[in-house]
Amino acid sequence: MYEDILLPFDGSDGAAEALHHAAEIAHWADATIHILFVADTTRDSVTVVGTQVVDALVQEGEDIVEEAEKTLSTLEVNYDSDVVQGNPAPTIIEYAERYDHDLIVLPTHGREGVSRYLLGSVTEKVVRLSTVPVLTVRMQPDEQLIFPYENILIPTDGSAGATHAAEHGLSLAASLDATVHVLSVVDETSLGLDVRSTTSGRESEQAATDAVDDLVSEAETHGIANTVRHIEHGAPIEIILDTIESNDIHAVVMGTTGRRGTDRILLGSIAEKTVRSAPVPVITVGRGE
Repeated sequence: MYEDILLPFDGSDGAAEALHHAAEIAHWADATIHILFVADTTRDSVTVVGTQVVDALVQEGEDIVEEAEKTLSTLEVNYDSDVVQGNPAPTIIEYAERYDHDLIVLPTHGREGVSRYLLGSVTEKVVRLSTVPVLTVRMQPDEQLIFPYENILIPTDGSAGATHAAEHGLSLAASLDATVHVLSVVDETSLGLDVRSTTSGRESEQAATDAVDDLVSEAETHGIANTVRHIEHGAPIEIILDTIESNDIHAVVMGTTGRRGTDRILLGSIAEKTVRSAPVPVITVGRGE
C-alpha cells in the first residue's frame, strides 16, 4: 500500500507522535520513512561562528534529524533523511512529488504551536496543495493513536474529488481488512424554509443515498466484507465528529474538494475542519492535476 513515507520532522511533541505512528505504518507496509527537516529560509537564521558562516537552522535540523534516526533505528524501521533549505510548505510538497513518496505524515501543530503550524501555515498548505495523500495526526492528552485501523470512515458527497479519495480509503481498508463506514451528510444548514428548499432537501437526500450506494458497491469490488452505511442530516463537521465517536473510528479518509469545486478546497471547508478537530488520523487526498 505504501512504500515511501515522507515525514517532515521538527522535533516537537506533535512530530514525535507522528513519527511513532508513521513507524507503525511502515512496519506493517514494509515501507521506508524519509525524515525531512526544512530549514525555513523565510526566517533569518544565518550567523557567523569564528570565520565560518553558519545557518543555525540547518545545524539544528541536523541534530533533530539525528534524534529521529535513533528512534527509528530502535524501532527497527527502514529510513533515510535529508535537511534542506526552503519555504516549508512548498518545499515539502515539491520534495514529495520529486521523490515519488506515496504518503506524507504531518502533525497538526509544531514547534511554534497551533497558531503557526496549522492556522494558515505549514500543515494546512500541504494538505490543501499536495498531490500526494497527507496523513495528519492531532494529539491531545486524552487521545490515542491506534494502528492497524479497524474502522475507517470515508465521508462522500458523490463528487469526483470524494470518489478519488474513496479509492485510496478502500485500498487501505482492503489491505488492513478493516470495516468501512461510508457517510454522506444532508447539509441542513444550507436549506431554508420555502418550497424550493423542500425540493432541494429531497434532492440532497437522494444524492446522499446514491453517493453511499455507489461507494458501498465499489467497496465490494475491493473485496471489503464489512461496510456500514450512514446517511445523516445536519452540519457535516458535527456529523463527522459524532460518527467518529459513536463508531470507534480509527481513521478518516476524505477528499479536499467537494461538489462546489475549488471554493471548497480546504479553506473553511469540511476537510479543513476535520483535520483541525478529528481525534483520529485524517488522510486527505487531493485530485492532483
